[in-house]
Amino acid sequence: MEVPDVPVNFVPATTGEIITVGPIKLRVLEDGSNTDMRLSCVEITIPPNTRGPLPHWHEMHDETFLILKGTARFHIPGKDHLDAKAGDYVVVPTRSPHTFSNPTDEETVIFNSFTPAFYINYFKLLGGFVRDGGFTPEANARAMSYFATIPVPEP
Repeated sequence: MEVPDVPVNFVPATTGEIITVGPIKLRVLEDGSNTDMRLSCVEITIPPNTRGPLPHWHEMHDETFLILKGTARFHIPGKDHLDAKAGDYVVVPTRSPHTFSNPTDEETVIFNSFTPAFYINYFKLLGGFVRDGGFTPEANARAMSYFATIPVPEP
């Protein structure tokens, strides 16, 4: 049997593409280029007392969240919120309405994966809007639609 010569990708802790969306920072760990677009991952850093994205669900991908530091509050429309702390793991399947925030006075860091990997391009698009001064609610809604993400009315 011939052993395949497929390289292993290594992302040192001080590297990775940085995308900023408002006060939230995403460090790209895997953009799908090493997984045939099956999986992508980011490290999300949320400052204290910061709201996350608008409530939404995804038509085409699943997400997971491993809380590395602090507390992430997951808001599930129509249900009690869920406070996930360091070491907790949250799985958000396709078509599951959700959002998240950091309701505390300390920074929150989350490892976030999504499969398939195409959703990484949503974050890159938003980061470009922010960088170029074109981030508006309308631009965000348009970007969500490009990536099969459906907004959920806020209560």
